[in-house]
Amino acid sequence: MQLITKGAEADIYITKWNDYKAILKIRKTKNYRNPILDSNLRKQRTIKESQTISKVKLYGIPAPLVYFVNLKKSFIIMQHIPGKPIHDLSDSKIVFLSKQMGNLVGLMHKNGIMHGDLTTSNFILFKNKVYVIDFGLSQKTTKPEDHAVDLRLIKEILNSAHATIMKQAWKNFLVGYKSVVGTSKFLRITNLVLEIESRGRYATVV
Repeated sequence: MQLITKGAEADIYITKWNDYKAILKIRKTKNYRNPILDSNLRKQRTIKESQTISKVKLYGIPAPLVYFVNLKKSFIIMQHIPGKPIHDLSDSKIVFLSKQMGNLVGLMHKNGIMHGDLTTSNFILFKNKVYVIDFGLSQKTTKPEDHAVDLRLIKEILNSAHATIMKQAWKNFLVGYKSVVGTSKFLRITNLVLEIESRGRYATVV
């Protein structure tokens, strides 16, 4: 077993499941919380994440298969997607794939799911297909404000991590998103993104 990511909420390991390479995600115990509350929170979040992964697959969104869930120890074993994070691809590839990313986010929002951590590292390219991973902060919501927060985050990531191609990538992302959610929802969400920026909570992206 090999540790690959040490996060605030969970640690991610490469492991094996029935001789296949797999991902083990273990939610950490928080010593500052009441032990019973901590156990219940980790259990609930493990249930929510595993259910969300299964749901998005039903909506046609490529995501890892869930192999096993242990609620007592708050861990999930899931399929390892052996591709490359979009973050690590060439600029031209990121611009090209941004439309597909927008399409996938549109599918999530159309079906009432907010991802909660939309970064280019949470989209994986494998065999010419883009997969979405890490649903640890996801939630069921149809609120336009929540969906706008999702879009605001990916916009911010494009601006900070991929600044030279931000305008092209964001434009393509929005084309893909709009093609799924429709013009009315698209205008409402993107206007809310601008509203969030104007509040000064985030630096405005030009």
